[in-house]
Amino acid sequence: MKYFFLLSIFISTASISLAQSINPIFVQDSLKLISSQFKFTEGASVDKQGNVFFTDQPNDKIWKYDTHGKLSLYMDKAGRANGTYFDKKGNLIVCADENNQIWSIDKHKKITVLFSDYEGKKVNGPNDIWLDNKGGIYFTDPYYQRDYWTRKKPELERQLVYYLPKGKKEAIVVAVDVVKPNGIVGTPDGTCLYVADMGANQTYRYKINADASLSRKEVVLSQHSDGMTLDRNGNIYVTGKGVSIYNSTGENIGHIDVPEEWCGNICFGGKDRNILFITASKSLYSIKTNAKGVE
Repeated sequence: MKYFFLLSIFISTASISLAQSINPIFVQDSLKLISSQFKFTEGASVDKQGNVFFTDQPNDKIWKYDTHGKLSLYMDKAGRANGTYFDKKGNLIVCADENNQIWSIDKHKKITVLFSDYEGKKVNGPNDIWLDNKGGIYFTDPYYQRDYWTRKKPELERQLVYYLPKGKKEAIVVAVDVVKPNGIVGTPDGTCLYVADMGANQTYRYKINADASLSRKEVVLSQHSDGMTLDRNGNIYVTGKGVSIYNSTGENIGHIDVPEEWCGNICFGGKDRNILFITASKSLYSIKTNAKGVE
């Protein structure tokens, strides 16, 4: 089977019009299957060296795919890790879904619980995560019933977006105007936060205020996403049935077909951050591009 990918991407900025800012980006290679030995892959993130980490949540494992092309098991019994993200110190921050916590895993694989409950109640299940330049953590909290939970219903009435300030144990609600938030990613300058709403089939863009609160909500995509990433030109990559690419104004500018039922997450990795890694159902895929990620 042959796959045909985007031929060009039009990049827009606030200062120039779309027609004046044509910048073609060509996918360099075909989609590459790295491995299909998993049950359901999620939580793709990249460290400073360009190594990619991802989770196999049903099997309770975190895997590593390094810049030399070696795939290895990084951690077993990983708290049913879902979304992941690296902080500036190189700690792997994970949404530990087993007990609805957020963990920090250092280079020696020592686990520190950063967050465990909200006002004395268990949250629904931290799903996806993004860290700002202050080290604060934004996370989405949808409810998906897990077969490894003893509880059969949520303790909280709503599914919201939270912010956990660096060094604090108490999280702050920053978005209540959502139905079922899932994918989340922020811009490198810390001014905007994208939140995908699975319940509303939309993706929003918020302004991040100085106190980490959110304002100026706008619908930027009429599509939800399980996981998201950005490239250095501000284009948005969202997952679901394959990978859809949008520019910052919300115009669809490309699609990558992936031969799996569902794509759960995505990140740019490799030494030059120009390889797009896709966690898709039971598999991990990659594709080399001329774009570069921001993480």
